Amino acid sequence: MNPHATPAAPEAFTTLPALIGGHARQAPARIALRCGDAALSYAELDARMDRVAAALQRDGVARREAVAICGAAAVDYVVLFMGALRAGIAVAPLAPGATTASLAAMVVDAQARHFFADGEIALQLADQAGLPPITPLDGPGFEAWLAPAGARPQPVDIAPGDPFNLIYSSGTTGTPKGIAQPHAMRWAHVQRSRPYGYGPASVTLAATPLYSNTTLVALIPALAHGGCVVLMPRFDALAYLELALRHRATHSMLVPVQYQRLLAHPRFGDFDLSAFVMKFCTSAPFSAALKAEVLARWPGGLVEYYGMTEGGGTCILEAHQQRDKLHTVGRPGPGSEFHLIAEDGRALPAGSAEAGEIVGRSPGMMSGYHGQPELTRAAEWFDAEGRRYIRTGDIGRFDADGFLTLIDRRKDMIISGGFNIYPSDLEAQLAAHPAVAEAAVVGVPSERWGETPVARVVLRAGSKATAAELLQWANERLGKVQRLADLQLCAELPRSAIGKVLKRELRAQVLGG
Repeated sequence: MNPHATPAAPEAFTTLPALIGGHARQAPARIALRCGDAALSYAELDARMDRVAAALQRDGVARREAVAICGAAAVDYVVLFMGALRAGIAVAPLAPGATTASLAAMVVDAQARHFFADGEIALQLADQAGLPPITPLDGPGFEAWLAPAGARPQPVDIAPGDPFNLIYSSGTTGTPKGIAQPHAMRWAHVQRSRPYGYGPASVTLAATPLYSNTTLVALIPALAHGGCVVLMPRFDALAYLELALRHRATHSMLVPVQYQRLLAHPRFGDFDLSAFVMKFCTSAPFSAALKAEVLARWPGGLVEYYGMTEGGGTCILEAHQQRDKLHTVGRPGPGSEFHLIAEDGRALPAGSAEAGEIVGRSPGMMSGYHGQPELTRAAEWFDAEGRRYIRTGDIGRFDADGFLTLIDRRKDMIISGGFNIYPSDLEAQLAAHPAVAEAAVVGVPSERWGETPVARVVLRAGSKATAAELLQWANERLGKVQRLADLQLCAELPRSAIGKVLKRELRAQVLGG
């Protein structure tokens, strides 16, 4: 038996739209969604979902087909998403910050039968050839598109393997890939959320974009368990704190850079955050020091999820209960199994001190990359029994207690003079300097060594440290083969909308001078 595994919790599969319908019958007046001054009760949400599902069926969109959405977080965004699911239709939520060409390509790739977008985006794409009908998501156009009040869709029998959504994740490759996630995967997320205090009295503050899997990991359990979701269209530290206090938020999913900015805000201590039951984090490296600061200064529990949008297993660190393991990303969650594999693809033996690429499997796995079977096969690994795992591309090792420590991304590893250098080791050393707020290290070509590491550093506010001082300080503490060839200061690191440092962009900046 795989030692890095935990048993799955048995529960009967139920769809999210069905759960929302149940809450609408049991507590029709309970508020489901808030965004600014707008609010919807569960009864109102359920009725508008019916109107969406009926309208899509009217327009000929069939079960297992897809629609695309692109816009800022808003009540009707969630209404549209949930209504499409009720009709058995998959949703492709797209990033508003993508280029016009990239958006058009993703809509076409998803084979979307209908495209809903904020008015400005709809106008930008109006002349693009080959796109399906475009309906503005904001303003009167959406209301006019809906089926009449009181409309009911034809019932649809949704199977666990039916597509729930297509998440387009370019990661750091720059090539959008549609990750097909089935209803069974989202049901698994609801299952694992049961111990974390979601329920009718919970208030989840959603401050990450709705097109992100990160947000859905928290939003879906919140609605599944009958709580209220407060949507924040654009993250701002002070506005977040004000909303958390006003609505007595109990739950939130944030990425590490958001935790960092909130804790650094000069007014953080002015806000009573004692209503928080649980906070979550995923999507980017979460340093042990930052976890400790969150635990010390912010009431409520803290849970870190490690996994991929593609699925293939989740590790869970309940940081408030496992304070001696903050340097790890936790242990495998319910139903998750992990192996470490060597460069040649062989599984490393259990208990091996050797680091390897992390591969995982669970009830929550993608069906594959939409329309890209070759990429799907490249992302898969099969054990000796023929069971399917997803390759994470991360390098790590398990300790004796089954906790996983991440070392680095496999593709970010620097090979210098024949030695493997993990940028995260160098970044951790730089982060230990009191003047450093953030640091990132990438490899650049070197005639002498093949590759050599260089760093970009963001200073803490008010710091007067120079690049030369930091370079000398770091190299005095790094191993000989790890030493940095260069270090430059910058105002900010290039990041994705959910806080990941974009190493590809950073490397291009470094090489471009």
